[in-house]
Amino acid sequence: MQAQLDPYPADRHKPGVWLGFIAMCVGMFMAILDVQVVATSLPTIQSALDIDPDQMSWIQTVYLIAEVVAIPLTGFLTRVLTMRWLFVTSLSMFVLASAGCAASTSFPQLLCWRVLQGFSGGTLIPSVFSAVFLLFPERRQALATTIAGVLAVLAPTVGPIVGGWLTSSYSWHWLFLINVVPGSLAALVAARSLPREQVSLLQLRRIDAVGLVSMALSLICLEIGLKGAPTSGWLSIDSLALFGVFALSGALFIRRTLSIASPLVNLRNFQDWNFLIGSTLSFVLGIGLFGSVYMMPVFLAFVRGHNALEIGLTMLVTGIAQLCTAPIAVALEKRTDPRLLSAAGFILFAAGMAMSAWQDPRSDYDAMFWPQIIRGIAIMFCLLPPTRLALGNLSPERVPDASGLFNLMRNLGGAIGIALIDTIIYTRSEPLTQQLWQSLQDGNLKTAEFVGAPLATIEDHTGPFDPQTVASLDGLVQTSATVQALNEAWMIVAIITFVAVVCLPFAKPAPQNSVAGTLS
Repeated sequence: MQAQLDPYPADRHKPGVWLGFIAMCVGMFMAILDVQVVATSLPTIQSALDIDPDQMSWIQTVYLIAEVVAIPLTGFLTRVLTMRWLFVTSLSMFVLASAGCAASTSFPQLLCWRVLQGFSGGTLIPSVFSAVFLLFPERRQALATTIAGVLAVLAPTVGPIVGGWLTSSYSWHWLFLINVVPGSLAALVAARSLPREQVSLLQLRRIDAVGLVSMALSLICLEIGLKGAPTSGWLSIDSLALFGVFALSGALFIRRTLSIASPLVNLRNFQDWNFLIGSTLSFVLGIGLFGSVYMMPVFLAFVRGHNALEIGLTMLVTGIAQLCTAPIAVALEKRTDPRLLSAAGFILFAAGMAMSAWQDPRSDYDAMFWPQIIRGIAIMFCLLPPTRLALGNLSPERVPDASGLFNLMRNLGGAIGIALIDTIIYTRSEPLTQQLWQSLQDGNLKTAEFVGAPLATIEDHTGPFDPQTVASLDGLVQTSATVQALNEAWMIVAIITFVAVVCLPFAKPAPQNSVAGTLS
């Protein structure tokens, strides 16, 4: 019975498995890093390829759409290709697509390569988290999860530094070329080190084409709708049409998946209470993690006027805090109920985001230091325990599908979180601007101090300002309104993160004989 359940009974104790796992983590790190290094250098790419400014964001959007479609397919592709060959194939495609992006001479070429890059990169992330529970006994899982978790959350933090440095020191082509050598080496190491299984290409004949099309259409419409809704309006015709197609195709996918014997994605994993709660925490973590990594560059670039390298150096504080906390997280994760650690992590993460909700237009590195430290410490406790909560009690054959869904929830949380933040910025900036003008016209010195207006101009003033004063204060007021809108977004995301803790009491205690521990 043990041999039937455990796909890697002999390989689990081989030292070379760690080498293969590290190679997988390198591939995952590159896939996540690629989003951030490109984001900071979009203006350079736009200028080099003569891309219309309003089309520039599609460089990122097509990558994210392809990635989010690929993530839930990881389980099916693992059953067809095996974990070893899925990773090697995906990473090889990612390297090829990276070289293609670097060699692109036109916008359409770049978009095509980005789609392939995003799709191949999307399977790398859940494959790594599946490997934690399939390759290692329980006593090693905390360390393996930490290695994967640190790299998963470190990549967005160091991305702005890497992207800014490469673009300023070399050229935008190196944003993609940096993937070629380490990616090729990681693919070779993984091919030699990961456990060998029998490929089952015959399963491709039984692929649920209707489920695949409906799932892809649903996720694509959701991503495009979330991208455009903050600017075009959530109730605009385009947004309503996209969300309508998302709902209909999503309903078809769910119905189809639950009614056939061999579904493309096993949604019945959500019937496991701990997996459902862990996935909910993953979704909320996506809102906070992607949201914080999004809001800091917006503030530092548009309010403080920093370049990509300066932004990266400021945000590096979070990554350093994560690295310093990792050994502590590993030690506690082995000895403490994951529900308690998750609660502590999410409360601390919420506190770190709430601390950023009091910024003013002059806030910079010093003001952002401690909020980043708090968030950096908390992130590992928001990632490790919920991962064990969601995946640690599942049988091995369910882990690949479940890992795909678990990681998809985090990405969807990030997409929805960024759309929420953009909506707050777009809808609140104008009312906040009017409130600031009214307060200045009333002679409020606290508002004048926040805005940075000359106190002598505001003190004892009542009524409208003359045109010259309006012109001199307009930039300060607009910037201050943006800061206030960002502060509101920080606070809303902090509240959402804090509220997520209420689901933890409903989770079942993590059993001592989790799947990996029992089978080792």
